[in-house]
Amino acid sequence: MDHLIHRLNNSRNVLITTHASPDGDAIGSLLAMNLALRGKHKQITLYNESPIPAVYRFLPGVHSVINQMNSAAPFDTAVVLDCGDLQRVGDAARIINQIPEIINIDHHITNTRFGTCQMIDVQACACTEILYHLFERMHVPFTRELATCIYTGILTDTGSFRFSNTNRTTFQICENMVARGVDPFQVAQHVYGTYSLGRIKLLNLALDSIEISENGKVSLMALTRAMLNETGTQPEDSDGMINYARRIQDVKIAVLIQEQTNGGDRSLGQRRPYHVSLRSDGSVDVAAIAAMFGGGGHQSAAGFSIESTLTEIKDQILQMTKSI
Repeated sequence: MDHLIHRLNNSRNVLITTHASPDGDAIGSLLAMNLALRGKHKQITLYNESPIPAVYRFLPGVHSVINQMNSAAPFDTAVVLDCGDLQRVGDAARIINQIPEIINIDHHITNTRFGTCQMIDVQACACTEILYHLFERMHVPFTRELATCIYTGILTDTGSFRFSNTNRTTFQICENMVARGVDPFQVAQHVYGTYSLGRIKLLNLALDSIEISENGKVSLMALTRAMLNETGTQPEDSDGMINYARRIQDVKIAVLIQEQTNGGDRSLGQRRPYHVSLRSDGSVDVAAIAAMFGGGGHQSAAGFSIESTLTEIKDQILQMTKSI
């Protein structure tokens, strides 16, 4: 950790980024690192390829995030957060790879150890937990804004403290963040309390798409570009929908197959880009399944990207999970 702190302290112009289609932990990490380094008078640029989901736009600094980057030239350091593989950043990975110092901070067991400096803790419940310990060592003051980013990251990556990655440390950190001014009710209202009508209509279509495997152990949910167009929604509006498929009785693995919006216009039946999210009840290692498709993640939550047809993806996953 001291080696990483030394590199951060000696940085001047820093790019901070995280994976595309960011969740609460990714965004919380991005904005927490921004606040911590700005307090040390660094020149900071925040980047994410995807739009920030509306439910996280209450977080401090979120409107500074850009989603286009043309050159690595200004930066001496990149901090990549909550990414098991640099390619998860998206198209900008090629540019980021040209930055002299790449700091990789993550908690995924499938992390590829990319970059010039790594801080990987697979026991951490969230990337924001790692940042909490890092900022303590760096003597960063935990303002209410910083505490809110860390609390939100932990809240969402533990499924509101319901997932198996929740432990004593999880509650200790969150108690500390509440003591620094976090309002748990207000955070929950933003994250879970308000949905657009379009999102509700999208959820209806997503629920209607659910298929169950013959053995009843796998549920598959599909989201297509046509569904987004019909409901006037964006890909980020699907955040959390996979949990409905995961909560079905006797289901051990839930699968969300989401067509990507950057695939161009193709005729029906042609291969298209999809992102596949996997969730398990803890009894199946979905990171191992994702790794077979070039992806990764945690035992209970993982994913991968693939160019295929919806039918082929479903068939491959069902074939692979027959023995569950």
